[in-house]
Amino acid sequence: MKLTRRMGSARKATALAEPESAVAGLELDEDSAGLDDDAPDGPLAQVDADMAEANTTAHSRDHRIRLALTLCLPVAIALTVLAGWLAYQSSQARHAEQTQSLLVQTARQGATNLTTLSYTDVEAGAQRILDSSTGKFHDDFQSRRADFMNAVTSAKSTSVGTVTEAALQSQDGDTAKVLVAVAVKMSNADEPEQPPRTWRMRLDVQKVGDGARISAVEFVS
Repeated sequence: MKLTRRMGSARKATALAEPESAVAGLELDEDSAGLDDDAPDGPLAQVDADMAEANTTAHSRDHRIRLALTLCLPVAIALTVLAGWLAYQSSQARHAEQTQSLLVQTARQGATNLTTLSYTDVEAGAQRILDSSTGKFHDDFQSRRADFMNAVTSAKSTSVGTVTEAALQSQDGDTAKVLVAVAVKMSNADEPEQPPRTWRMRLDVQKVGDGARISAVEFVS
């Protein structure tokens, strides 16, 4: 009877201890499952490491970008300035070339107007000379226009000039001196057939507005 009671007491003690063992087992299983956030090798530690690596990579990339901009910006500015200067120089060269061409062409046309006249249409010829001239030359020819027309008409003179050469002698801004060689075929009442003559002229040409005009004429040998 006493033995039976002792065995019963032992069973009760064992039964009371089992819940604590079960709880301890759960805690052990929980620890072994790696759910401890404070563990150095846990999931949060890995996330922190990944974020730190990402931040380092981003910082390195930003540093490289800033360095590239620092190195490239002065070069880009220098290239922009150089391109602007070259464009300006090119524009100036084109303008100078266009002005030179205009002055020479005006001298050629002026020489042609001076040497191409006909008594049958002398008024139109005189007007062409006036329209292509300026300054003192224009004023002098205007004052002598009537005498000039009478001389051509009285002699029944006809002349045809052909420019054979024209070259810029000097230029000062919008004015220039141009040498022109002209082959002139002439005829009049006394000499219907005359051999061609070559005249050399130095014409002063001045740019006026969008065009240019003759301001002086000199015959040279």
